[in-house]
Amino acid sequence: MSTTIASDASTDTAQDRLARAKDASRSIARLTSDDKHRALSAIAGAIEAGVDSILEANAVDIARGRENGIGNALIDRLRLDAGRVAALAAAVRDVAALPDPIGQVLGGHRMPNGVTLEQVRVPFGVVGAIYEARPNVTVDIAALALRAGNAVVLRGGSAARESNTVLVQIMRSALAGIGVDAEAIQTVDDFGRDGAKALMHGRGLVDVLVPRGSAALIETVVTESTVPVIETGSGVVHIVLDESAPMDWARDIVVNAKVQRPSVCNAVETVLVLRQAAPQLIPVVASALQSEGVAIHGDDMVAGLVSNVIPATEDDWQAEYLSLDVAIKVVEDLDEALDHIRRYSTGHTEAIVTTDSRNAERFLAEVDSAVVMVNASTRFTDGAEFGFGAEVGISTQKLHARGPMGLSELTSTKWLARGSGQTRG
Repeated sequence: MSTTIASDASTDTAQDRLARAKDASRSIARLTSDDKHRALSAIAGAIEAGVDSILEANAVDIARGRENGIGNALIDRLRLDAGRVAALAAAVRDVAALPDPIGQVLGGHRMPNGVTLEQVRVPFGVVGAIYEARPNVTVDIAALALRAGNAVVLRGGSAARESNTVLVQIMRSALAGIGVDAEAIQTVDDFGRDGAKALMHGRGLVDVLVPRGSAALIETVVTESTVPVIETGSGVVHIVLDESAPMDWARDIVVNAKVQRPSVCNAVETVLVLRQAAPQLIPVVASALQSEGVAIHGDDMVAGLVSNVIPATEDDWQAEYLSLDVAIKVVEDLDEALDHIRRYSTGHTEAIVTTDSRNAERFLAEVDSAVVMVNASTRFTDGAEFGFGAEVGISTQKLHARGPMGLSELTSTKWLARGSGQTRG
């Protein structure tokens, strides 16, 4: 079995790497569950052992990002420290411990002529990923792809170039060290935009492509790819507070959803407050947010209840701030709240805080997003929190995968037919 971890850079092309990933996918698909567990355990150990080189590379990316003015939200996504590197290794081990989906029987029956049919999970083959400024995604996607029996080709963007280069080298070396084909993990980062184009146009070599990042990046991948795409989306996330919402729940959930990590796609961006609840809830919630450094963009009623409010414009209702900013709007009733969500939601995550069971059930039934919550922080929309070990992304489409994408979303199915000489008349 090949254990090559490098090639001649002078002659290597992005197309070559896609082809090598395709070749490697065949041997990866034949690995047993124990083989894949061993491979991921080796990767986790190598990440822990390589923490110094990872942090050194990451410091270069951070410094370059600050020089280029990429903004605090992207800097936060980009930054690694010893704790985050340890979390990367822990996430790989969590993925290794998950049940292997490959070979799982999803259904089947015996035809009247005696032929037996089974539908089973199988690997996609080669999973491609295009993403921005998220070195943790490099490890998460590689781990999930391998556990599901796939090879992976990564395009992580220029902002995390040094970090991703080291992480990919570490993972490939770990595979080679235990006799697993290192060509199963590829990067096309060093080809820049041409690498991204190769992925998008790699039909026949790449079986599925997952974009993660800005709305512009996702739109580009969706519209330009000839490879099948699982669309992830930006997070214009809403929380609705109705007149029955307990004050402490409303305050704590909104603050957590905005402040705990504002730069991620499941952070709340707009809070809608029913008019009857506004005089009681808005001052308390807004004060708690402002004490955490959050800037509030509000309508006239919000400005009348809270000081230091930035007048909200139409742009605020469709903003994914990814920062310590939040839009607050007073709506007449739940009907208007639902209308607002239908108009501005990106289909990611929406929540309501209420003790009215009718409002809760109506919200769950009528909101058409990947994840819909009652009385919980939107920050729970996450593969690890959902028990998937890690995630490929949050799918906002409706075909094949929706919501946090784990192992099963990186598989396809095939039908196995077993007969005893039957022919069709």
